[in-house]
Amino acid sequence: MRRILVAAFLSLGLLATPSIAYAAADPLPAPKVTPIQVTGPAAERLNLVILGDGYQADQQSLFRADVDRNLAVMWATEPFRSYRDYVNVYAVEVASNDYGVRCDPDGRVRHPDGTIRDTGEREGPIDTKDTALRMIFQNGCADPLARGVVYGGAPVGCESNPGPAPCETGNQALNRIVDTYVAPALGIPRTAQNLQTLAIFNTFTYGGIGGTQATTSGGSPQGPLISLHEIGHSLGTLADEYPYSSRDVVRPCYTGPEPGSFHHTVYTDEQQMIADQHKWFRWLGEESLSGGRIGLHESGGTYPCGQRRPSEHSMMRWLGFDWDQIGRENMVARITGLRNAGQMVVRSTQAAQPTKDKNAIMPLASLGHDAGTVPRDSVLWVEAGRPRNHTLDFTWRAGGNVIGTGQNLDLGLAGLTPGTVVQVEVRDPVGPDGIDWVRNPSANNAAADSGFNGPRFVQTRSWTVGPGYALPSRPAAEVTASTITGQPVARDEIVFVETNHPADRIARVSWALDGRPVANPANSRTLDLGAKRLPEGNHTLTATVTDRGTTDSVSWTIDNTPPTAARTLSAPLTTLPGRVEHPVYFDGWDMWLAPADDQPGRYVVGQFRLDGDGWFNYFGFPERPMPDSPFHFSHSGTVVKALTYGNLGTGGLSRAAFEQTLPDDHPAGGFVPGFGTHTVEHRAIDPAGNIGPAGSYRATVLPGAAPACTTTLTGKQSTVVAATGVTCLTDAQVRGAVTVRPSASLVVRDSRIAGAVNASGAAAVQIFGSTLVGAVRITGTTRDVTIAGATFKGALALRDNTQVTSNERFTRLAGAYGPILSGSRVTGTLTCSGNSAKVADFGAPTVVTGTRTGDCAGA
Repeated sequence: MRRILVAAFLSLGLLATPSIAYAAADPLPAPKVTPIQVTGPAAERLNLVILGDGYQADQQSLFRADVDRNLAVMWATEPFRSYRDYVNVYAVEVASNDYGVRCDPDGRVRHPDGTIRDTGEREGPIDTKDTALRMIFQNGCADPLARGVVYGGAPVGCESNPGPAPCETGNQALNRIVDTYVAPALGIPRTAQNLQTLAIFNTFTYGGIGGTQATTSGGSPQGPLISLHEIGHSLGTLADEYPYSSRDVVRPCYTGPEPGSFHHTVYTDEQQMIADQHKWFRWLGEESLSGGRIGLHESGGTYPCGQRRPSEHSMMRWLGFDWDQIGRENMVARITGLRNAGQMVVRSTQAAQPTKDKNAIMPLASLGHDAGTVPRDSVLWVEAGRPRNHTLDFTWRAGGNVIGTGQNLDLGLAGLTPGTVVQVEVRDPVGPDGIDWVRNPSANNAAADSGFNGPRFVQTRSWTVGPGYALPSRPAAEVTASTITGQPVARDEIVFVETNHPADRIARVSWALDGRPVANPANSRTLDLGAKRLPEGNHTLTATVTDRGTTDSVSWTIDNTPPTAARTLSAPLTTLPGRVEHPVYFDGWDMWLAPADDQPGRYVVGQFRLDGDGWFNYFGFPERPMPDSPFHFSHSGTVVKALTYGNLGTGGLSRAAFEQTLPDDHPAGGFVPGFGTHTVEHRAIDPAGNIGPAGSYRATVLPGAAPACTTTLTGKQSTVVAATGVTCLTDAQVRGAVTVRPSASLVVRDSRIAGAVNASGAAAVQIFGSTLVGAVRITGTTRDVTIAGATFKGALALRDNTQVTSNERFTRLAGAYGPILSGSRVTGTLTCSGNSAKVADFGAPTVVTGTRTGDCAGA
């Protein structure tokens, strides 16, 4: 059987291989090349070769886990999720004398067992580390914000290092390893344009670089996202969209000519862009895959202003988001067109003259466009790439008329006369009439101008019908290629097989699900699992090819159990009632996700989406240990190495730190902190490609903070008088009244007060998740009134209170806010008057069933 090799981590035991004892004096093992997935000949695929650097001999299981995490994120991201079978992947285990990477500005001390990179103990940048590929942080020995990691020169003092070539450079080492170990396994040279290397270096520190020799951090929480960003450069010819060259330096606005990048422009008017049919004009106004609306968004191309980009977010601006439509359009063209080759790979019948050998078999394939003359009763066939979620179109024509569809055409049944030219068009329907991934109608195949009518998506082959007849091929059934078998397939995948091609007939393919036949009247080589609506759970699919008494078959496990991403949230001030979980916080909150799948042993990708603004890959939090660290959301985000993460305010989750302090009149200024109510969705994507159902919750973020308690009362109380300091009622049941004296403060949590509450001239009054039966009167407060998730069965009066802002920027740009009354319920009369500003709910309305008077009358 000539079947394409398929290998995966689980089938090869790549994740379960035990660590070997390491001793510094041991000779290093030779590099080991392992095929992770091979879907076709290397010459007809993109080939990703992943090498490890700075992994010592006993750390190769760590390297394998890093490869699995990188690939899991890649296969979960379009267009790689759909075009996975267009890529071959190989892992190269390379042992280093030293662990880590040279000039790592945050170098960690190695843990004794070698599997924990964030030990918390720093060793600082070291320029003498002897690693196999000589990876080095550019200027990392001097710059704590260094992030570019390249193949460096020989390490300092290399003459005394062990090994056969102790003083070779990183590029020399890479060339030697690829020439000696990788190229022979692939059958293509190191210089082949469809070969992409990715070096994963063994550190927790963020870093990497693009090019055909891309690099990424193995242990950084964002490591796999660095890989995708850098491959966006090297494969997709995409430019950086972030607003800086150096993270902590604000550049002047760009004032140059129109950028050469196809996803940057100096245009400021969308209508003018449409009128000029310029760059991404076809996508303007669409909802962006990476969040927001496609338009002209200020900053990009390493400038904070002056250049504009298509989307608020994207993989090329902030790690974590997907590529937007403009990026995906170009990436898919580069994948289907085999990078710089610019041609979609199509295999087809090769011309052959009749022969007297009745056992003659037609030659396997032709990559040419004109295949010459074929016998008048022969079977013509074509094979092309197989996207996972849609099928290619095959259209056969003769004399301008369509005479068939599908991969095969039986000329004997077509009845064509000798001399007739038969042509087949193979089209990947990526255009607007198909899956609508490519809107450029061009027939070109240039790096930045590859249209859906061009050779990256459309190929033709033609034959001339000859006068002779084909002699029958001997009976032989063979599955020659198929969807990957080394791991389960997704529940919505289109599974395929390719077969051998007898000269005079078409081999039959039959399908069976869990042993039951599936109708296949068209003798199709594909089966759309999504159309079968299978019950949840695992299933078995089998394809059998039959030819005159001979058979061959292949089977897959169908993973029809969706992955999950259970959430855990930090403790809130209170949780509002309702069908959707709705906690309330001061300033922000933490979220842990636990992506999981029923198929054990592989990395499962978690994602979340904030306020519908583009799915974002969950990775814990930058510079914090994985997987125990939560993602932290806050009104203005958290600054880590001059970048902001978890921002709820203007601009979305990620920003350069300086963007949030730009002057209000700066083109990219006017940042407003994100106090208010937010919706978060979260989901998981498993190794098979299944996208689990999204869970969701709402969270309200209020400005302010809880004052420290000086007196805490719990349980049953008769009456309470808050005379000085901060009195806290927590899980308390008060039978009588509560009085707050001037300058004192009261904080009520999860309590019940049967009597009246009277606070006059208090410093602060905060009420969370409590029930108040009697009338509540809060007047003349000097600093803060904050109420959330409370139930007032009597009247509530808020008069003459001063709300001191806790965030000057928010008040200045969003407007002043008065007492906070959020997500509560008032049965009696609500009265608001004389407060420093209107009562605010921050997106969580209060239900009032009684009358409303004063400023609250129209609320």
